Amino acid sequence: MQIDPDRQRTRDLVLKYGWNTTCYQIVNPCIDRWFSDDSVVGYVERQGVRVVAGAPVCPMDSLEATLQAFEATAEGHVCYFGAEERLRQATRTKGKYSCTVLGAQPVWSPESWQAAFDGDASLRFQRNRARNKHVAVREWTTEQATNHPELRRVLEEWLATRGLPTMHFLVEPETLDFLEDRRVFVAEQEGEVVGFTTLCPIPLRKGWLTEQFVRGAKAPNGTVELMVDYAVGAVGSEGSEFVTMGMVPLSTNVRATRDTPGWLKFMMGWMRAHGRRFYNFDGLNWFKQKFHPDRWDPIYAISSEPHISFRTINAIATAFTGMPPWLAVLRGGVRGLKQEARWLLKRKR
Repeated sequence: MQIDPDRQRTRDLVLKYGWNTTCYQIVNPCIDRWFSDDSVVGYVERQGVRVVAGAPVCPMDSLEATLQAFEATAEGHVCYFGAEERLRQATRTKGKYSCTVLGAQPVWSPESWQAAFDGDASLRFQRNRARNKHVAVREWTTEQATNHPELRRVLEEWLATRGLPTMHFLVEPETLDFLEDRRVFVAEQEGEVVGFTTLCPIPLRKGWLTEQFVRGAKAPNGTVELMVDYAVGAVGSEGSEFVTMGMVPLSTNVRATRDTPGWLKFMMGWMRAHGRRFYNFDGLNWFKQKFHPDRWDPIYAISSEPHISFRTINAIATAFTGMPPWLAVLRGGVRGLKQEARWLLKRKR
């Protein structure tokens, strides 16, 4: 399959220099890209702020020069959202950046995953529950999975259950037309596809990010646990050293940084407590925690301003939703009411 030159160049650089968990996400569409000779930065511009997808993809010894060159082209300020410890260390002594924890990601080695999973009676029960319902998981080739109508069907069923309108920045669900370098593990029940999970590479860490756990409407309980366990076992058997399920926004598993403003701490607490209709932060945190991660790594927003501003937070939210946050919440509320109405109708039948 032919891809456009910028996307191919991005892919080549990611496979050579990608370290940040989100590095492969900049190969997705809907991302603007800035290039230098040996570097690429994926970003979107919202509210006059360049919101970068993670961190620059470049050789480590070029990171400081890449930051300077990229930021020199921005009319407003820059925020590196989804940044990890390597970028934090590179910017912490520069004086011009604020660093705010906005979430955390769980991390495993494949060996520790297997030991933790097999040692947990509840996880074993869920895995066996799906197997007893004749669910089996196998890896599909890129050629087989690309734009497969059954995968598309379960993806649409899964997206229909989401509280917010479909998001794309760093959480792109529409990857079935470009599965190069990804791994696709499909759950089937007596020949019918009921779910799938995709993994994308984190090359310099010999690792993988579990991008999606897609569960169709007919998937038995335990399908996700069975799929993910199979997938981690598969990459572990090939020598992979690092697996993460990606960021949990507003996770309480790591502490806030000292320069997190009081108004932002209040806002994040309020969202955890009252935003469940739109995004179940605690539920996502619980789901990933139950797999007993080795550790939780903090995920940062590193912004080129003395203290992160409301404008920057608004730009980050707009990057994810593709619309003003208030409109996304309104649409999410309408979707939620429609979903609840459908559930009520089903109960009455």
